[in-house]
Amino acid sequence: MNEEVVEETATLIENPLDAVGSEVVQQTQEFFHLEDLKNLFTLANAAKLGVAVITILVLFGVYKFLKRLVNKKFATKLQAHTKLLLNKAITYVFYILVGMYILSCFGVNLSAVWGAAGVAGLAIGFAAQTSVSNIISGLFVLSEKALRVGDYIEVDGVSGVVDSIDLLSVMVHTLDNQMIRIPNSTIINDTFKNYNHFNTRRIMFDIPISYDSDMEKALEAIRRVPGDCKTVLETPAPVVYYDSFGNAINMKLGVWIKNSDFLACKTEVLIAIKKELCKDGIEIPFTRYDIRLVDGNRE
Repeated sequence: MNEEVVEETATLIENPLDAVGSEVVQQTQEFFHLEDLKNLFTLANAAKLGVAVITILVLFGVYKFLKRLVNKKFATKLQAHTKLLLNKAITYVFYILVGMYILSCFGVNLSAVWGAAGVAGLAIGFAAQTSVSNIISGLFVLSEKALRVGDYIEVDGVSGVVDSIDLLSVMVHTLDNQMIRIPNSTIINDTFKNYNHFNTRRIMFDIPISYDSDMEKALEAIRRVPGDCKTVLETPAPVVYYDSFGNAINMKLGVWIKNSDFLACKTEVLIAIKKELCKDGIEIPFTRYDIRLVDGNRE
């Protein structure tokens, strides 16, 4: 043994660079696992990589085809919010499929992943019951088709134009351009109004007249009002009737219009009402105050 040690020592002394170099090469191979890397770059692995790339490209092609189908071919047949949701669903499914395929290529046990996802989903469900409630409510909102993007709605004291319909909430902007987020559960649980669900709607006008006025004459004057207004529809026919007695004789006028003519019609009809009543000398009463001046210096 002593002779061998002496020989190795002599070798190191005679060829110190060769000895150090071989030691460095050996440590480098052990650190980087060069043998394992050589085993990776084989013809079989290259074939697997090629198949994986082709599969992902095929999935991407199907993804782009479905997106184009929704956005162009069926664009006129689908409602705006339906098209938006389909686009999101196609995108999510594409990413999930690609992710699961890549995991399977690396030998990940997908059943274990699904099991872990189920446990995580259960925990998240308990921690986010409000969000789950909104998601379920969102499915009901979408299935009922009670509102669409662009509709003017009112719910829980909030009114505005619908910008988007998502699984958790509905985004609207008010007439003064403020964005409001309405949870889907609020739409399901509260009284909900959609002013654009039908193409036409009726507007009711309250018209007070003086007790000194001729009621028959006033009735005929108001019946002429719809004919003076271009925005009022002939069918269904307008209605005019007396409603009640109070501080004045209260009359009602109901006219049907297109939803797009709402503001224009209100202005047009109010002008016509004033014009027709003034033409026949019918007075529209208003509150009057008698003011009495008192001289404070007079006893």
